[in-house]
Amino acid sequence: MRLTQTAIALALALTAAGVGQAETEAPAPVVQEDAGAYLAARIALTDGRHREAAYWFDRALKADPANAALLDGAVISAMSLGDFETAARHALEIRKLGGKSQMATFALVTEAAKRKDAAAIQKNLGDGHSIGALFDGLMRAWSDAADGRMTEAVTALDEIAAKPGMEIFGHYHKALALAAVGDFEGADKALAGEDAQGTRLLRRAVFAHVEILSQLERNKDALALLDTVFVRDQDPTVEGLRARLENGETLPWTIVQTPEQGMAEVYYSLATALRGEADSSYTLLYSRAAAYLRPDHTEALLTTATLLNSTGQTDLAQEVYAQVSTEAPEHYLAEIGRAEALYAAGKTDAALEVMQTLSRSYPQLRNVHVTYGDMLRREELYNQAAAAYSDAINLIDKPERNDWMVFFSRGICHERQKRWDEAEADMRKSLELSPDQPQVLNYLGYSFLEWNRNLDEALSLIEKAVAVQPDNGAIVDSLAWAYFRMGRYQDALEPMERASLMEPVDPVVTDHLGDVYWAVGRKLEAEFQWRRALSYGPEEKDAARIRKKLEVGLDKVLADEGAAPLEKIDAAANDN
Repeated sequence: MRLTQTAIALALALTAAGVGQAETEAPAPVVQEDAGAYLAARIALTDGRHREAAYWFDRALKADPANAALLDGAVISAMSLGDFETAARHALEIRKLGGKSQMATFALVTEAAKRKDAAAIQKNLGDGHSIGALFDGLMRAWSDAADGRMTEAVTALDEIAAKPGMEIFGHYHKALALAAVGDFEGADKALAGEDAQGTRLLRRAVFAHVEILSQLERNKDALALLDTVFVRDQDPTVEGLRARLENGETLPWTIVQTPEQGMAEVYYSLATALRGEADSSYTLLYSRAAAYLRPDHTEALLTTATLLNSTGQTDLAQEVYAQVSTEAPEHYLAEIGRAEALYAAGKTDAALEVMQTLSRSYPQLRNVHVTYGDMLRREELYNQAAAAYSDAINLIDKPERNDWMVFFSRGICHERQKRWDEAEADMRKSLELSPDQPQVLNYLGYSFLEWNRNLDEALSLIEKAVAVQPDNGAIVDSLAWAYFRMGRYQDALEPMERASLMEPVDPVVTDHLGDVYWAVGRKLEAEFQWRRALSYGPEEKDAARIRKKLEVGLDKVLADEGAAPLEKIDAAANDN
């Protein structure tokens, strides 16, 4: 679920200073004797290597402890590691120097929230210090609630809900605040209104509404909401709620029970909106803060670990995945993430072992089998991957449009094992579900060319793929290759040259260009392109064939392979 419009408004609302940008007039220069540490710290921070950045900033600060730029970087790197106590100490030093830093304010507010010090939150968001209008407003509202000023808190949240692009956050946090004091009717109204429907894009907002409805003895409405938002039988958390509701149980209120938990939810809901829209390093600060304030916030931990994994910090990601309780319904997601982190770190056997165990522990979860299949396929273990995809497909009662990918993935595995009929069946099923998928159109069309069957249909499929993605070099290459395989060498020439411009260092495309040049009589150019193709590191079987073409020519290679000879052409007509 994407919150694009909301995220744009959020990005505008979260404008005080850029990440890592101290609001001092001019940062003090770094002392010369440890300039190397400063440079190392800045590079590590830019690259997202948070542990290294923290080390180098600490070392640089020992040489120049009153440098605002170093302190600001140290604040960011500490928060990126989840170490808000250290971040707050550095932030206090920035304040003592008279600097204004968004990141220092972030650290101080978070640390005050951890101490349940509402007055300190209000103070740290005063005197011109700010994170941004939305964050400031939400945190001040929860601070009011913490001090028993519920009327002021609700009023502030209503004001946020009235601002374009911020409606979701105002309604959601108003519902949380009211539910936390037992006003479930008011909480339901906050989430049920027409202008609050966007809250359904927030997974936790849906769970909150489900619990609120159950508290109001409206389990049927709660079940209807679950069925509206979620696919059945694919989420243990949802299925657990559904089972309890169907058994007539009144669900307890768990999402936010205290103002301090509400503050943690501020960070998490903003992280959710920013994810995929803002820089990962910035989003990470919010998810880290949410988990710091509420260590049992499973979703915040998963978001944090996923962000770390996506930026190559696999060791840190594994540490965070390990913090997810084995009792949590989302534990399987942590295990999937841990497997992906292990895989990214080059620990392939360990990653596959985790996924194999997971597929046995959660045999009814389609996502587990698909993820396992994807990992096996990347390792070219096609038979095992096909079996994993089959396990996923067997869980689909009635395939829908979004299921096209799993059939396509299994079809690739069958094709790689030369099980042509099964591959074709899967790819046709994929196209039946989603007829305009260029990947599938191109793959099936190109496979027909390689199998030397259904050539007319192959051309039609590839032409359709090109119409969808005209700037995709691999697909344009397929179009040219279709013309080539059908003996239409002149027709192949223009798209083949165009594909080469789009994919200038692709060994397959370059090899194909050489073949087309040879077919139209431009043999010197063909040999030049084949040599280029060899320089781009083709697979060994392809490299051996290219070397043979350079030695004896394409005609002899085709004859030795038992392929049809090239059509006769007027070579002079194609000289440049």
